[in-house]
Amino acid sequence: MTTLSEAEALDELRDALGMLKDREQVARRLLESSAKHSFDPDRELDWEAPFEEGKWFWPPELVSLYDTPMWRRMSEEQRVLLSRHEAAALASLGIWFELILMQLLVRHIYDKSATSAHVRYALTEIEDECRHSKMFARVIARGGTPWYPVGRVHQNLGRLFKTVSTTPGSFTATLLGEEVLDWMQRLTFPDERVQPLIRGVTRIHVIEEARHVRYAREELRRQMVTAPKWSQEFTRVTSGEFARVFSVAFINPEVYTNVGLDRRAAVAQVRASGHRRDVMQQGARKLTDFLDDIGVLRGVGRKLWRSSGLLA
Repeated sequence: MTTLSEAEALDELRDALGMLKDREQVARRLLESSAKHSFDPDRELDWEAPFEEGKWFWPPELVSLYDTPMWRRMSEEQRVLLSRHEAAALASLGIWFELILMQLLVRHIYDKSATSAHVRYALTEIEDECRHSKMFARVIARGGTPWYPVGRVHQNLGRLFKTVSTTPGSFTATLLGEEVLDWMQRLTFPDERVQPLIRGVTRIHVIEEARHVRYAREELRRQMVTAPKWSQEFTRVTSGEFARVFSVAFINPEVYTNVGLDRRAAVAQVRASGHRRDVMQQGARKLTDFLDDIGVLRGVGRKLWRSSGLLA
């Protein structure tokens, strides 16, 4: 019998050669991982503990205004308050995105065998995303900040996208929404400067999202080999446009107003910030390298990705 270590070595070899893995085998491993490493945030986290004085709600280096002229003029108290509101805005964005993702997953499995491991894992992932959305909503309420919905235009674009997206387009968008936030959260949960509740939320999300990323990557690699040429090209263009929408929606300008800053000046300084541009590109680098490797970042799509600011 093949041992787990041998199986993992074979997976690494297939990755290096760009080979497709067996869809059912991947799903079975993810189901095993889900059985061992899934969490109930309502039970795992201490929602009643008071916030600790002076601790951040998001690492300061990941706050949008970090190292701008406006940031240097802000008091430490105002900087921490901005981190509190930006954490709430990102949680709000996460809920929006996960509601789209759950619908895309349901569309993906609609005409597939319900007894397959591939479909059973998709349903397991939907369970994860339901818990994540409830967890994000609860952390917003616990933080005492407003809910920060995306703008009406982006809300309607999301409604259109989840209705017309092809399967490879859906998985490309899934990875975009998951991997940038995942990179930030991997920096957040071990950071002792950050509030324990936020660290707990990000830890749960990182552990469970690792499975979602694996599932989406394997299926997207398969789709970019097996999908019709028109679908592959459509994916390149729509993924680039979704990257542009995502990069704009990533920060809600209302956070600046709600912490007493000049909204227009703050937005202008974030757009001009070299540090912020580097943060976003670092967060997207593993994803863009992968998309480049499987042929998504080509033609018009690549130009759109560059214009989003996520691709150097």
